[in-house]
Amino acid sequence: MTPQAATARATRVAELLRDSERAVVLTGAGVSVPSGIPDFRTPGKGLWEKVDPMEVAHINAFRSDPDRFWSFYSQRFVGLVEKRPNRAHEAIAELERRGLVRGVITQNIDRLHRMAGSRQVVEVHGSIDRCVCPQCGGRVRLDEVLDLLSSGASTPECSACIAPLKPDVVLFGELLPEDAMAEAHALSREADLMLAVGSSLEVFPVASLPGITLESGGLLALVTQGPTPYDSDAEVKLDGDVVAELDAVMAAL
Repeated sequence: MTPQAATARATRVAELLRDSERAVVLTGAGVSVPSGIPDFRTPGKGLWEKVDPMEVAHINAFRSDPDRFWSFYSQRFVGLVEKRPNRAHEAIAELERRGLVRGVITQNIDRLHRMAGSRQVVEVHGSIDRCVCPQCGGRVRLDEVLDLLSSGASTPECSACIAPLKPDVVLFGELLPEDAMAEAHALSREADLMLAVGSSLEVFPVASLPGITLESGGLLALVTQGPTPYDSDAEVKLDGDVVAELDAVMAAL
């Protein structure tokens, strides 16, 4: 693609954002890759290239062997807590501050949208911000969980139940939280523009959200590398580096 064509596409996304009244952003793992967080399935780099998710990130793995589960998840927690938002997160937060988008629907659990300043964030896969006790429903903040892990606990436990704590994220084998998905569906249905950033749009049920916007008469713009099932339905697609592409969009606004 020529530089002129890339600029024209970024300008088109900016025009769509200016013209919309109910835009919403949908993000996937690709928006956090520039922050040093690997995505899940990129050949040679993805997180699931190194471990079998069915063994370390499935609800049955947590239930049957919490120590083994936490031997993986403790490293993931420590790795994620050190990460900081990148300019893509900051651009999305700025769009909300300017009143150009109503909110963010994200598949990510890393909290980076909130750290960047986004206020209306629907975390459909949960967040590392807290853990929950499956027995009593008690919630434990991330800093407390990290303290437990740093003190040598192989599995952080609920102080009331002495039961293994579970990260408040959606594991394999679990349904997505009803409230979050209901809010995501409502935002998608009401949106006159969905800007999908850093997502392959292949994992359901989140992959159905762009279709909901399109069926309701809204438009779709994509900012993601690699093909998606919605490429032919999108008004425009930017397929370069997510930070550079959103920088170009912001410059065109």
